[in-house]
Amino acid sequence: MANITLIGYGKMGHIIERIAVERGHKIISIIDPNCDRAEKEITSANLKNADVCIDFTHPSVIMDNIKKISGLGKNIVIGTTGWYDKMAEVESIINKNKVGAIWSGNFSIGVNAFFRIVESAASIFNNIRDYDAMIHEVHHTQKADSPSGTAEMIGKIILKNMKRKNKIVTDRLARKIEPNELHISSTRVGTVPGIHEVYFDSAADTIEIKHTARTREGFALGAVLAAEFIVGKKGLYSIDDLMNTIMQD
Repeated sequence: MANITLIGYGKMGHIIERIAVERGHKIISIIDPNCDRAEKEITSANLKNADVCIDFTHPSVIMDNIKKISGLGKNIVIGTTGWYDKMAEVESIINKNKVGAIWSGNFSIGVNAFFRIVESAASIFNNIRDYDAMIHEVHHTQKADSPSGTAEMIGKIILKNMKRKNKIVTDRLARKIEPNELHISSTRVGTVPGIHEVYFDSAADTIEIKHTARTREGFALGAVLAAEFIVGKKGLYSIDDLMNTIMQD
């Protein structure tokens, strides 16, 4: 059993709380300045007995949160997206404070299995040059970043495994796309939890690989599994480390 502090208490925070308790963990504090039930800021008193903090907040505050939490000697699950250009800085902060952190643009175990399917497919099409690739993602209207962190992770997987692709383009294209570019497009509508589609297209046919999230429970369970994984560890880990552990069990 772990003592968990939730940083951010929106829809995801509520579901994480329920699943964590169902798995035998204890929520010892909740921090969210926009919630009457929660503490307003990260302090040593709020985190005193925490084994791990789970952060699902906003890109505008995540770096400050990481600095404060790690500075207090607490391990972190980073579910907030939109900060990946600061990965080196985050790793330095985590190592300096001798704590552990695990991050992902998407903690869903199903999505991470999807990543491995895409990796395999991209490796195949790396050697079949008639096929081009693209990514499209759809999310609810309250999502703060675009493209999604998940789509960016998929893009990096394709770039790594299709050598003729070396640049991701996320803007609306008012020009011809270059052969080396991988286009990621985004749509925001309604309350969609998340849809990610990968297309491998040729003149002869199109192969589509798609993941559709029906609820947020899958994301929340993955975040709780990540919290269980990171307790007692030091250093910066990714969801791949958790997946490797799950697949070895």
